[in-house]
Amino acid sequence: MANETQKVFDTGQPVLSIDGLNVSYPVYGEDPVQAVRDLDLHIQPGEIVGLVGESGSGKTTLARSVMGLLVQPGRVDTGTIQFDGKDLRALPEKQLRAVRGKDIAMVIPNPRSELDPLVTVGRQISNVARAHLGIKRDEADQMAMDMLNAVQIPDPDRRFKAYPHELSGGMAQRVVMAISLVCSPKFVISDDATSGLDVTVQAQVLDLLRALVRSHNTAMLFITRDIGITAHFCDRVAVIYAGEIVEIAPMQSFFENPMHPYSVMLLAAFAHNPTLRAKWHKPLASAAPAHGGACAYAGRCVHAEDHCRQNSAELRELAPGHLVRCHFPVERPL
Repeated sequence: MANETQKVFDTGQPVLSIDGLNVSYPVYGEDPVQAVRDLDLHIQPGEIVGLVGESGSGKTTLARSVMGLLVQPGRVDTGTIQFDGKDLRALPEKQLRAVRGKDIAMVIPNPRSELDPLVTVGRQISNVARAHLGIKRDEADQMAMDMLNAVQIPDPDRRFKAYPHELSGGMAQRVVMAISLVCSPKFVISDDATSGLDVTVQAQVLDLLRALVRSHNTAMLFITRDIGITAHFCDRVAVIYAGEIVEIAPMQSFFENPMHPYSVMLLAAFAHNPTLRAKWHKPLASAAPAHGGACAYAGRCVHAEDHCRQNSAELRELAPGHLVRCHFPVERPL
């Protein structure tokens, strides 16, 4: 499977390095819920990494941890988050706010909640540029107009003065993209940003987003529940389950040879093939996440053995750049 966007990245300093990240949510009278568990992820400049998993797998918790915007009472227990050589967890809040929006930006799936209903969309883009770049109003307004053109908003002169309620969902999402990219950030997180759009608009917005980040050599963590999108959009694919990355590989290697049983199940579901789904997925009655030292996926895995229910698996490299967290990875004959 070919991907015209796929390219070779250097192995120098990543723009984002996450190591040993553990995030939990306290629960009164019970053990904390482990939302992210011992997670490692490194993203190179200009690289687009797709993070795929079902709802509740820890995708948004990871994104908010990077941004320093965890919803209370969530907390980062251990681990490091390095951005461009800086330890984000060690930065004072004032410095972290300066990084957000300028160097790290986030595109969210509900633009209506992101945009101020009382301020015109052009002014909202302009205000972000002024706040982070320290430029004058006229220059910021021109940057905002340039971004409206870049995200292909029809009639940008008129839309500059429009209020959010006057925009369609697709245009509102493009405005949020313009706000996120106006300062040319080094790293962008897209958190299921196109999930609320119809298929045609979604494809247009995704193509535009990819073109914009490529033109600025911006790195991206692209979070989605649709594994099919990553085949056409991302350079690498990381699959997350119960807060753990269970497989990460270059896009072509992943789709040609998925090795974790959960990855195969996701692909079977995407294929809309009931025979494949029945073959690779156990009933939900036995699918509660494992605790203790067991593999988190053991309760749902068709390959699980007693060893899996007693011992967690390490993320290990089984092919160049292809890492899998599984005692008994899927093997295919050559």
